[in-house]
Amino acid sequence: MKLAFSLIVSFYLMTVQALFPEYNKKAALPVQTNRQADKQPKTKELPRIAIAGLGIESSTFSPALTNEEAFHAKNGAEIFSSYPFLTADSLDRKRANWLPALVGKSLPGGAVTREAYESLVRQTLDLLKKNAPYDGLFFDIHGAMSVVGLDDPEGDLIVRIREVVGKKTIISTSMDLHGNVSWRLAQNTDLITCYRMAPHEDAMQSKKRAVENLLARMESGKGKPAYKAWIPVPILLPGEKTSTRIEPGKSLYAKVAPASVQPGIVDAAIWIGYAWADEPRNHAVVMVTGDDKEKVTGTAEQLAASFWKVRSEFGFVAPTGTLQESLDKAIASQKHPFFISDSGDNPTAGGAGDVTWTLKEILARPEFKSENGPSLIYASISGPEFVKSAIAAGVGGKVDAYAGAKVDARFAPPIRLAGIVESIEHGDKNAETEVVVKVGSVHVIVTQKRKPYHKENDFTKLGLNPRKSDIVVVKIGYLEPELYAMRADWILALTPGGVDQNLERLPYKRIKMPMFPFSKNMADPDLSAKIVPSSDEI
Repeated sequence: MKLAFSLIVSFYLMTVQALFPEYNKKAALPVQTNRQADKQPKTKELPRIAIAGLGIESSTFSPALTNEEAFHAKNGAEIFSSYPFLTADSLDRKRANWLPALVGKSLPGGAVTREAYESLVRQTLDLLKKNAPYDGLFFDIHGAMSVVGLDDPEGDLIVRIREVVGKKTIISTSMDLHGNVSWRLAQNTDLITCYRMAPHEDAMQSKKRAVENLLARMESGKGKPAYKAWIPVPILLPGEKTSTRIEPGKSLYAKVAPASVQPGIVDAAIWIGYAWADEPRNHAVVMVTGDDKEKVTGTAEQLAASFWKVRSEFGFVAPTGTLQESLDKAIASQKHPFFISDSGDNPTAGGAGDVTWTLKEILARPEFKSENGPSLIYASISGPEFVKSAIAAGVGGKVDAYAGAKVDARFAPPIRLAGIVESIEHGDKNAETEVVVKVGSVHVIVTQKRKPYHKENDFTKLGLNPRKSDIVVVKIGYLEPELYAMRADWILALTPGGVDQNLERLPYKRIKMPMFPFSKNMADPDLSAKIVPSSDEI
């Protein structure tokens, strides 16, 4: 029965097609369209790009240790909040299928514990395995991380990432210019760039450049650059002597952007390096990437030669003096606010943030004994036990307790602070709790955990007005933009701590010698470009 019905239907369709040819054309149309569609080029799939990285400056001359919680690690979609150029409606976000793994950023501090490092690396690798494979990876690091018992942590991290993502994945690395580029890091990355300003006002711009270099190489089909030129430059100087605000850093770094946009070049970069860690990789580096071998090597050599030529011209970004000289000058000055950088214990460079030496000297000065003396803000000293006592006393109450020197007591013991609690604030990401206590005419900020004070709001939210203070002392090196704009005058006090500006009195044992400025009258080094093997050849 079914067979007979099928034969009848088939006969009917054949009759209709014979009597009405136009029906045949219409019926055939969908078949032709499908065949034509098969011949159409398919829409190109978006590249799959991972995001990963760990960032910290770690002083090996500080007794402090950095734990995992200090990195405030983000994973998955929450990572996008760290990159304004990767918001949901941004052009760069739409150019790829983004697969963030883990990004952790810590305040500068002491060496990272091995346990913390291994835990963060393990989490990163597990997340990368989850979403593999990848066409590209944005590797966002600082470059000056020290880990207890491990040399070149960033080099170690990228090698372990390569084991997961493979050789074909294009890795684009973004770094701080105070980072260190080892041969191992240079080989395992394909694209690399770093900041061009110190202070780092172009930090986000540099990260965006690293991402867009990666996208451009994938979209164009060019892939990994053919050449990577690496030149170690035997110079080790602190950031306070190499600021791009002043010469010769200003003119040296002005050469980088024009060098990076030449035909045949993808990017060019100069790393000052990190001065407060004692590892063989700690020194300046020039690196250029691109497809034109002659341009890549020639440009790298020109930049390296320019750097070496001006090595003796680098000087501090501000007038310097002993703490006594700095206080004498500030007290006598009619320019307010007068800023003093307590540079040796600077937490933005790796200091412990609880060295009490400077505060002890300030409170011993007779000028500040009376509450009517010159107004001075001291930012800051960490003291968790003091904070507890201040909370118990309450705002307006009297507190008498010790602060500081819990981590770094090499230069002075914990300091006794007896005064009136002026304010208490909870919830800061770094400090957690902040207390202001007035001792004589000095407003001391005491924190639960260390915190750098580099924005006006850091003070005003505590009821302090730095613009109307006679003197502001900050644990910092060069002033960050907001403080720099606020200052009426400024001096950098050469104080002791884990990031001592006098490098020649630090106990280096492992940096490569000869090295400027340690090796007096050293011969000119070989600054010829070394071609780094492609990551394909690992």
